[in-house]
Amino acid sequence: MKTTVLLIDDSRFLRKANELALSRSGYTVLAASDGEEGLHIACEKVPDLIVLDMMLPKLPGQQLLHELKNDPRTSGIPVIVLSSLPQINAERLKSEGAVAYFEKASLGIDTGSARLVEEVGNVLGSRRSQCAGTEFSN
Repeated sequence: MKTTVLLIDDSRFLRKANELALSRSGYTVLAASDGEEGLHIACEKVPDLIVLDMMLPKLPGQQLLHELKNDPRTSGIPVIVLSSLPQINAERLKSEGAVAYFEKASLGIDTGSARLVEEVGNVLGSRRSQCAGTEFSN
């Protein structure tokens, strides 16, 4: 079964470029162009990972992150924040539930999507390692 990534970004260009790069890397990609649509898809489809823009129409990214982390259906989904906000916000967003922070400014034409795909792989690989190392007791 393919790993599913939900990409929530109101920039059509970045959303399409990142969607293509993630698809080419073997991920099933779901996409949303605003916060409300993203929340609906996350709750309905429960993806393996979410890439979340902070500056979104209808439901801002920070509020969406809060909603995702407080809903039992979506609270365990890792969220990578993709933002044009200054890096100084990274620690605050991580304390609110994001697992990584990726600056839109680093999404260059030639290597940007590849760097995002690498970050997605790192987060999912780390998550698999943590799950494999977890022991269950009766």
